[in-house]
Amino acid sequence: MRLPVRVTPKGGRDRADGWALDAEGRSYLKVRVSAVAADGAANAALIAFLAKALKRPRSALRIVSGETARVKMIEVEGATEGDFEVAFGPRA
Repeated sequence: MRLPVRVTPKGGRDRADGWALDAEGRSYLKVRVSAVAADGAANAALIAFLAKALKRPRSALRIVSGETARVKMIEVEGATEGDFEVAFGPRA
């Protein structure tokens, strides 16, 4: 299942700030990571945070789009919508 995420690097501590809607009304998860956006550090921190929150191995998550953008699409193998709601609350 795919998870849309908007990441904020250098955001203090690693945490999810809940769900929001984009201009087209699509929901995405807002996530802050403490890592800087250099040499893939923020992406690695994002994958590690999401894997821990979803109780999945890091190898089960991959960035399918937005590698260098703030808004990313994350593929989470074996995840369901229910897994996302348990970890991050109901979608907006």
